[in-house]
Amino acid sequence: MSETPQTPDTRQADRQRPHDHSMFEAELSGAVLNVHLFVRILHWLTPYRLMLALSALLVVMASTFTVLMEVVISRVLVDYIIVGSQSTEPPRVDMPDLGMIDLTQWLEAWLETEPIYAAGFLFFVLMVGSTLFGHWHRLTLINAIVHGLRDLRQDLFAHLEARPSSFYDNVAVGRVMTRVTNDVESLYEMLRGMGSLVGEFVPFFVALGIMLSTSVEMTLVLLCLVPIVGVATYLFRQASRETFRLVRNSVSALNQNLQENLSGMQVVQLSGREKRNLEGYTRINKTNRRYEYRSINLATLYGAFNDSLASIGLGVIIWYGAGEAIQEEMTLGGVILFTRFMGMLFNPVVALGEQLNILFRAMASGERIFQALDWDEQIHEPETPAELPERLKGQVEFRNVNFGYTADAQILKDVSVSVEPGKRLAIVGPTGSGKSTMIRLLGRFYDFEHGMIFVDGVDVQDVHSQEIRRRIGVVLQDFHIFSGTILDNIVLGNPAVTRERAIEAAKTVNAHAFILRQENGYDTELVERGANLSQGQRQLLAFARVLAADPEVLILDEATASIDTETEILIQDGLRKLMAGRTSIIIAHRLQTIQECDYVLVLHYGEVKEYGSHEELLAMKGLYYTLHELQFQDVSIDEDGHPVQDDT
Repeated sequence: MSETPQTPDTRQADRQRPHDHSMFEAELSGAVLNVHLFVRILHWLTPYRLMLALSALLVVMASTFTVLMEVVISRVLVDYIIVGSQSTEPPRVDMPDLGMIDLTQWLEAWLETEPIYAAGFLFFVLMVGSTLFGHWHRLTLINAIVHGLRDLRQDLFAHLEARPSSFYDNVAVGRVMTRVTNDVESLYEMLRGMGSLVGEFVPFFVALGIMLSTSVEMTLVLLCLVPIVGVATYLFRQASRETFRLVRNSVSALNQNLQENLSGMQVVQLSGREKRNLEGYTRINKTNRRYEYRSINLATLYGAFNDSLASIGLGVIIWYGAGEAIQEEMTLGGVILFTRFMGMLFNPVVALGEQLNILFRAMASGERIFQALDWDEQIHEPETPAELPERLKGQVEFRNVNFGYTADAQILKDVSVSVEPGKRLAIVGPTGSGKSTMIRLLGRFYDFEHGMIFVDGVDVQDVHSQEIRRRIGVVLQDFHIFSGTILDNIVLGNPAVTRERAIEAAKTVNAHAFILRQENGYDTELVERGANLSQGQRQLLAFARVLAADPEVLILDEATASIDTETEILIQDGLRKLMAGRTSIIIAHRLQTIQECDYVLVLHYGEVKEYGSHEELLAMKGLYYTLHELQFQDVSIDEDGHPVQDDT
């Protein structure tokens, strides 16, 4: 036990300020380049920096080979081989060839072949090198990005797993799913695109250097087009920024709507809401389509404008370069080299403009991801957790507990009750009286500031939440079945639960027989939410799961109303075995379960109205008596909504 346990007052002082969950739901616009966010994204790529460095080296080599291929075509093939073989006079201009003519001449002598074959062989080697290095660059780049984002997705998932129930009470699951799936995918597209831009800008600078050494005047004329592209890019950014934000938010709304409909498909079909739900989804889908069309139109217009600039640049080269060639100020190969390099000059600018589309989306996605990662809402954990004994006796006490999910809606009001070790407490009351809330507080799913809950005399808020949950077994009305085998759903990854222990637990609670009737017994794969099992079978499986974990305190939200008589007999027998020797707190719905409990707690609008044994409360003829009679007598409802026994 901790030497200095916290009091409610000191614990309240440690509470975090209330969280504005609407901020998580807010529509984030993102910035074109948020340097802080970009640096945070690079944090997950740091472990793979050697792979990224290799990728950068490879792209430099691939780009260099690509530039040399163009030099071979223009300077070697045209100037040296075609024009040079027909001219008896040396050229009046000395244009750079990066040593390709000398290399070709060396290959002529080494291979003892004609210049055209030597040039062809050189071009083939450069092409293979460019292709191999380029492919290797893309593989290493994508490998580093995929590994980094895998780590980010795992960290994000782990962080979201640690958020308390209060977070998921106020935030739509679809919004959370979008951050783990779509938003991380947007980061992948951005990082991959930025890696590709490196492959575009390396030849850009190499080509620019060669062009300046060939003809400064014509290079400067072509460079005058670059600011025009920059202005067009800026205008495109201003026009499309809002559109891309609307696209992302509409996709998030689609995911949220789809998740809600698929998770509640049985209710949808039972209530005949298919057409109405389809209309709602169609309405959101049309909104998304409208925004997508708007973004496509803007991108198409921007691309067409850039293509037009490329055509203008080609016209400038033909007009200006032809005159230079006629005046022998430039070789024919030099003119051709300019036409080949023009693509290298404009492609990075065009690619950058296209990348801005992805960048807009990714920055908004980055904001959403880091908003989730920075969301610090959590269950208060004590700095020095109290140590529980190796085996609890199981005494549970609620002392003056007040709690509300929101500040203006109190659910529990000064609730006090004590359960002795090994005893059974039934909690009854009308819907909304706070029965499930008591269970959630005992399991530390929510913090509370007023009152205390003790287990074996230890305040549960002085114990780490994982430790208290390990000691409490919970069977809810709608417990969760995971994808996996039946055995997996009993063990739940608990290293202390062996296969033999799981099977023994299943036998004890009468689940063994139905499990053996399955195709592969305990190794039978269960579909989503255990849909290939009946409700009664899932209930028995939940009993086996809890018994295998061997908790000292059992919490049961009984729900057997829709189960056939034979299965109910098995469940009731399994329930008695499960509760044997354990302190049990049961949200009771059936008379038989209540009668078998040692105490009955009656809640009404969050207040303890009655407490005692089944017989004692019936003798009082109070609220419990009225609830009891509701199951067997004709009871009417008065004007205030209270049950009144019909004596007639």
